[in-house]
Amino acid sequence: MNLIGRKKEQRLLEKVMASEQAEFVAVYGRRRVGKTYTIQQCLSHAGVYFECTGTKDGNLHDQLLNFIKSFESTFYPKLSLKTPKSWREAFELLTLEIKKYPRQKIVLFFDELPWLATRKSGLIQSLDYFWNTAWSKCPHVKLIVCGSAASWMLSHLINAKGGLYNRVTRPLLLEPFTLSETKDFLAQKKIKLTEKQILELYMVMGGIPFYLNQLDSTKSIAQNVNDLCFKKEGLLYGEFNRLFRSLFESAELNQQIVKIIAQKHYGISFSELSKKVGKHAGGRFKDRLYELEAAGFIQRFLPFGRKKRDHYYQVIDEYSLFYLKWIADLVQGKELPKGADYWARILKTPQWYPWAGYSFETICYKHVDKIITALGLNGIGCFVSHWSYKGDPKQKEDGAQIDLILDRDDNAISLCEIKYTTHPFVIDKTYARNLLHKIDAFEKNLNQPKQLFLTLISASGLKKNAWSEDLIHHTVELKDLF
Repeated sequence: MNLIGRKKEQRLLEKVMASEQAEFVAVYGRRRVGKTYTIQQCLSHAGVYFECTGTKDGNLHDQLLNFIKSFESTFYPKLSLKTPKSWREAFELLTLEIKKYPRQKIVLFFDELPWLATRKSGLIQSLDYFWNTAWSKCPHVKLIVCGSAASWMLSHLINAKGGLYNRVTRPLLLEPFTLSETKDFLAQKKIKLTEKQILELYMVMGGIPFYLNQLDSTKSIAQNVNDLCFKKEGLLYGEFNRLFRSLFESAELNQQIVKIIAQKHYGISFSELSKKVGKHAGGRFKDRLYELEAAGFIQRFLPFGRKKRDHYYQVIDEYSLFYLKWIADLVQGKELPKGADYWARILKTPQWYPWAGYSFETICYKHVDKIITALGLNGIGCFVSHWSYKGDPKQKEDGAQIDLILDRDDNAISLCEIKYTTHPFVIDKTYARNLLHKIDAFEKNLNQPKQLFLTLISASGLKKNAWSEDLIHHTVELKDLF
């Protein structure tokens, strides 16, 4: 398959290869997002290409054996070499080979570096030494290191405070596919879907290429979801536990944190979360949040009007939200559903629509750049957040919340309502009253004079009537997110 999307990443890697100096690139991102595939597609045919991959839970000997087998394959395909006893010895072998190719680009790709760097292995210290004393002095050397344990990559390399401080020349975060890239990926697999169907698939597995690649083009979306998610042999049935165990040492605690955050539609404050988890709000708990955020499971945000220190957390990984809602109870012992049409039946239940609405909101946040473009706000700075108000019980005042707020640098604010419906959304008298209450409550709590615009973001468009003409300034449709 050809490489889909990744235009920004391809441009960066092209610059790396064209550079007249040694480059140290650290690639990180969520597991299954396509980091290895992207590097291989972009760099494996450039000059001399060496690739060494770590083994999960392997010991030092296992990792050095991986190294020497890769070394043999690249430089001595007809020989069997002795396994080095240390990473220093291994990197000395590499350095000797680098000197033999003074006029060729040399790519040194260490995949799953966190797995290679076993405890007390000395890999980081050796990498530090050879980069600083030898490899960085060779303009033709391009060192690429990659890892799914994003927090490890950030703390040990990109934000390192030791010998590798400020040594990474180009950090590269590889994110899941957007809706548009997902559409292109599926088209390459000969899977033709409407934008609405792609959205519903995205709600299940997000833009994770490895998951999307499991789809059977001869089956419907409902059949594919049924096979992948609701059968014990299905990839996504047990993926949640595998994913956390492969990424985190504190897998169970991190799962607990994600489960607690997922219960809060509009996020949970740090203080409330720390109480529910039962951990002190100290370094280790903050580390758990940091690594979950770095791995793309949660996001930290500041609700509109809150103080800078009052951060909230929200689950943003589509598959995790889907798993916790629809699969977790089955894995924990509930009887497996019967029938090949189980997911098709779920789509017709009352429980589906509120959850789909929540998932759609999360997807809109991830595609906020598309929303900004659709509103013609490119070039205007926008602070993105949402807003909630508990109301005043003494005054018998109802609370209010606004799904998405764009606080703009042009002295205006776009208040965005996000709606997931099967048919074009209809604003009736009751809903119009609700919208007016939200605007009124927001204006009362706004301590600055700003022009307000009400925007509807609808998965199925908006049916125009007197209420919509009077209240809605702008409409963003699903096609605008692609």
